[in-house]
Amino acid sequence: MSSDFETTDAYGMALNKLSGLRRFSGPPTLFWQSYVEALVAVTGARYGLVARRREGDAPGWRKVVACPANLSADALKGFFTVVEPLCEAALANECASRSVASASADEPGQIGVAVRLDTGRPSERWTAVFLLDGNEAAAAEVLKRLRLANALPADVQHFQSSNRAPGAAAKAASVLDLVVLLDAQKKFVAMAMTFVNEIAGRHHAERVSLGWEEGGYIKLKAVSHTDTFVGKMEIVKEIEVAMEEAFDQDEEIYWPPLDGETLITRDHGKFAEGHAVKHLCSVPLRIDGKPAGVVTLERNAEAFLEDEIRLLRLAADVAAGRLDDLRRRDRWFGARWADALRERAKKFAGPEKTWSKVLAIAGAIALAVLLFGRVTYRVEAPFQLRTDNVAYLSAPFAGFIGEVDAEVGETYPAGRRLLTLDTRDLLLEEAAAAADLSRYQRESEKARAANELAEMRISQAQAEQARVRLELSRFRLAQAEIKSPFDAYVIEGDLKKRLGAPVKQGDVLYKVARLDRLYIESKVNERDIQEIRVGAPVQIAFASQPKEKFDATVRLIEPVATTVDKENVFIVRSELKTKPESWWRPGMAGVTKISVGPRTFAWILFHRTVDFLRLLLWW
Repeated sequence: MSSDFETTDAYGMALNKLSGLRRFSGPPTLFWQSYVEALVAVTGARYGLVARRREGDAPGWRKVVACPANLSADALKGFFTVVEPLCEAALANECASRSVASASADEPGQIGVAVRLDTGRPSERWTAVFLLDGNEAAAAEVLKRLRLANALPADVQHFQSSNRAPGAAAKAASVLDLVVLLDAQKKFVAMAMTFVNEIAGRHHAERVSLGWEEGGYIKLKAVSHTDTFVGKMEIVKEIEVAMEEAFDQDEEIYWPPLDGETLITRDHGKFAEGHAVKHLCSVPLRIDGKPAGVVTLERNAEAFLEDEIRLLRLAADVAAGRLDDLRRRDRWFGARWADALRERAKKFAGPEKTWSKVLAIAGAIALAVLLFGRVTYRVEAPFQLRTDNVAYLSAPFAGFIGEVDAEVGETYPAGRRLLTLDTRDLLLEEAAAAADLSRYQRESEKARAANELAEMRISQAQAEQARVRLELSRFRLAQAEIKSPFDAYVIEGDLKKRLGAPVKQGDVLYKVARLDRLYIESKVNERDIQEIRVGAPVQIAFASQPKEKFDATVRLIEPVATTVDKENVFIVRSELKTKPESWWRPGMAGVTKISVGPRTFAWILFHRTVDFLRLLLWW
């Protein structure tokens, strides 16, 4: 940008235009268009735009007006990539600059500059962004000039507010009058007709239409000076389509739009051309900050001015709540209930009260799991390891303990010697009996040779007695060794400390058991016995090895209860599915869990409480 530009008529005209804008009283869109055109002329920029961001809007900046409007998008491709960063930087530092990539290598270097604008509206942020040909030095000079004019929007706002002050009371009074008229109505249709007729009269509109959102679409509810209309009429459908254009964008829409307007106005233009309407204005009616309806004004005399639009917006905001409240109440009770339910559902599905909704959903899921979730329920009971074959090894004759080979807790194969009784007396008895047998046999032979029949008979009887004594002694000698009758585990019989001690015939020396025929004996409380069936799967865990689990099956439920620790229990016998481990011993204890089938979580948690209450309250 050369200094010669500053002396041209265009520069002087731009300064005069900026100066004249200080007393501007027209609509805002016309002001912003004139403002950006003047700034483009003052700075010598190739392109300029004004962007806005409101509190509560989606992230990003929205273009309001631009100059020139006919510049190709390809020429501005690089510029548009830096608009957002420039706006953010200008918002933080009042002004900013950034290099812009040229559309082609033949074009000179370009730079983008932005300045924060003061509009006097705390809820809105405004910036002006320009595309310049030049370098950083040129950008610095342009930013100085822009900073001199960045307060102009606030000055205009103050000027217009001062000029509006005398008529503000009258306008407020007119809105209050409208409120009084609306509050006098008891039906929604009557209130809607009052609203559109009053708006038409106050703003000199040929026709005013009121539409309300139903099921995601705008439905026409009232037309000024028209008592009835058919919803299927073509003009009604066209008005509803135009209203939806303002409803979807949640913005006031004017027709014809000003240069640089970024709102979509296609349906408004189509309606205006089809029905020869010169000026249209659609204003959303908002409930809790969200659009609920739209009022559309048609006028041929003159365009809608800023003061009118502001007053119309105020009237719409005041009337929206009253219209919505009466619309909800002026229906049959079923529709009211359905609407209330739908509103609650919307609130529940919305983004507010996130933790409350999370807890509610979690509670609903937990309740559903409790009522419908099923899991295998298992009855828990203590058990002991038992065996079917237990043998008591007793002393075969009176004697003394000679040698002891077995110890309690050891396992011995079948035929293994466990204990030997002292056999010295038996050996002497055997020798004496053998000698007597030999002597009596000789005497018998001698008496036969002497033909002494009586003596022979006596000697033979005495020899028979000696033989019996000899056999008895030999039998006892054979029984002197106590052997294992099967592969046995010694349960009782710690006899090593009793070597040489006397024993009587029949005294129990050892108690032994078989380890290949073990079974589980569980003691199930009577409150759970009705749940158990023969054939139910069982799992056991020993107190000495709780980490290991073993499978079994219920084979027998004893029909008679026994008392253990003042409680009635039933003995349930289970058969092991696996081969007994080497470390298993009869009498070992643990915990058994007997599967009784699938049950709901609610039943598992509360069935004991329910049973208790049934007994207590007898129901």
